[in-house]
Amino acid sequence: MACLLEAPLRISVLSEVTATSRHYVDRLFDPDPQKVLQGVIDMKNAVIGNNKQKANLIVLGAVPRLLYLLQQPSSSAGLRTECAVVLGSLAMGTDNNVKSLVDCHIIPALLQGLLCQDLPFVEACLRCLRTVFISPVTPVQLLYTDSTVIPHLMSLLSRSQRTQEYITQIFSHCCKTPEHQTILYNQGAIQNIAHLLISPSNKVRMQALKCFSVLAYENTQVSMTLVNVLVDGELLSQVFVRMMQRDKPIEMQLTAAKCLTYMCRAGAIRTDDNCIVLKALPCLVRMCCKDRLLEERVEGAETLAFLIEPDVELQRVASITDHLVIMLADYFKYPSSLDHDLKHAHELRQAAFKLYASLGANDEDIRKKITETENMMDRIVSGLSESSIKVRLAAVRCLHSLSRSVQQLRTSFHDHAVWKPLMKLLQNAPDEVLVMASSTLCNLLLEFSPSKEPILESGVIELLCSLTQSDSPALRVNGIWALMNMAFQAEQKVKGEIVRALGTEQLFRLLSDPDPNVLMKTLGLLRNLLSTRPHIDQIMSSHGKQIMQAVTLILEGEHSVDVKEQTLCILANIADGNTAKELIMTNDDILQKIKYYMGHSNVKLQLAATFCISNLIWNEEDGSQERQDKLREMGIVDILHKLTQASDPNLCDRAKTAMQQYLA
Repeated sequence: MACLLEAPLRISVLSEVTATSRHYVDRLFDPDPQKVLQGVIDMKNAVIGNNKQKANLIVLGAVPRLLYLLQQPSSSAGLRTECAVVLGSLAMGTDNNVKSLVDCHIIPALLQGLLCQDLPFVEACLRCLRTVFISPVTPVQLLYTDSTVIPHLMSLLSRSQRTQEYITQIFSHCCKTPEHQTILYNQGAIQNIAHLLISPSNKVRMQALKCFSVLAYENTQVSMTLVNVLVDGELLSQVFVRMMQRDKPIEMQLTAAKCLTYMCRAGAIRTDDNCIVLKALPCLVRMCCKDRLLEERVEGAETLAFLIEPDVELQRVASITDHLVIMLADYFKYPSSLDHDLKHAHELRQAAFKLYASLGANDEDIRKKITETENMMDRIVSGLSESSIKVRLAAVRCLHSLSRSVQQLRTSFHDHAVWKPLMKLLQNAPDEVLVMASSTLCNLLLEFSPSKEPILESGVIELLCSLTQSDSPALRVNGIWALMNMAFQAEQKVKGEIVRALGTEQLFRLLSDPDPNVLMKTLGLLRNLLSTRPHIDQIMSSHGKQIMQAVTLILEGEHSVDVKEQTLCILANIADGNTAKELIMTNDDILQKIKYYMGHSNVKLQLAATFCISNLIWNEEDGSQERQDKLREMGIVDILHKLTQASDPNLCDRAKTAMQQYLA
């Protein structure tokens, strides 16, 4: 019989819950204000810690009524405050609850409430706003739509410790972009919040500190201002140093270290300053320790990675602090059997890869130390095929950092056939992963890398050529860079494949690319293709006309010295061909350009132009006499004679070598 009763019983329980919830909502419409107030207080007690009850009340339409009462001038101060408290409690539930509140326009109503003079009501509105804004579903832009809101919040900072805590928490959660930073900075955030760092309230100090960390992140203007701020006669950086002491709460130590990190990265504090080397860096290393909470280990490692990324000295200091390189290996030992655990395992791995990437960015010994850490290369290789895109990106960043080492390319990269998972990663990945993976591939294609041969055999040329057609300049650079490395001292067969796969049309499109890096690497590729005489003659016989056209355009255009130097070096290579040099000799326009650059004010360009002439007039080659005569008529000998007196020793030597061809 019990089985038959089960279903009806459930229905009756559900309708009972809905009925009691409806009773709460109905009381909000009582004509007696006293009963309405009591109804709101009872509702407040009913929803505390009860998500089901919160959801029911929202579905039954409690929110619009509470907002109406909150905004009614005839409502008593007590009733308005209790309404704000209940709304805050409803917002403490699920993200869906918050979404319903935002859809009912709770934010404008609460912001309006802040104009009231009654402090308990203002505090209740702020507490509710804080709860709504810290939810990921709330659009932070809602704080900035009305330009009077931020100045008003600044003015409320002096009202009480509660207003200080809630407002700074709202700011730190809603400061997401450089525009937000600028708005808060211009409205006096620094001056208004600085003194809160020495508030008697721990909560206020903590929220003020978080505010400074989000304001300073990648912001030079804020960071440069913070450096000169005094709090009670003490420099702000020293206040942050005090907050990193070991007796302070961990969250405070970590956030203070973040503030100093961001100020340092923005150029406001030198990397060799004691507050960085002796305080912030060791504090962040402590956060990576095994006995710290998971979130602290992740944040500590990621912040440290950011701090040391551009500075080799800090990388060296970090690598010998508390056995950091070995300590990070523990980040890979987090169990990942359950879904919940997997998320944490991914966060830890991502943080460790990022920090290893920064540690190994410049120093050969540190890279060696990293690759010799237990199973490190295996971990990176498996990281490249992780389900989490963030882990894959961090693993490839780490691999890229290590691939800058000749030693590692020749040893651990070869032993672990790193190129295989890397090639797989390049097949279909988002752009940011592609940029890192293709950068790494560029290094694996250098001539001393044992991986170069197997990569070539795996059909990589097509893939790289497709990268050169990307909308992303970084991907175009990497595609062409890898092809340039591949063409260096390559066999004619490989060079032919590159030219075929790229196509002359695409090659010449790249020679007029708006991105100067793409142009430089394309010229580099062309220079590598046009090396060794048979190759030069072969390529020039099939594509000579277009190449000479491109060269002319570049030498006439508004380009940097480096671009023009590279172009003149290509001409020097062409001048070294047996038949190819005739393409220069029969082109008076090009000869005049070479002559012009021999007399240029920049030594690099003079050197490259003189090298062209040397190759054209070399004695032991057929037709050298005719070429010498033609160039003499153009006045080249007079210029060479002048250049033998040049102050630059290299230029002087090169001019003398060329002159000897005439004298021989």
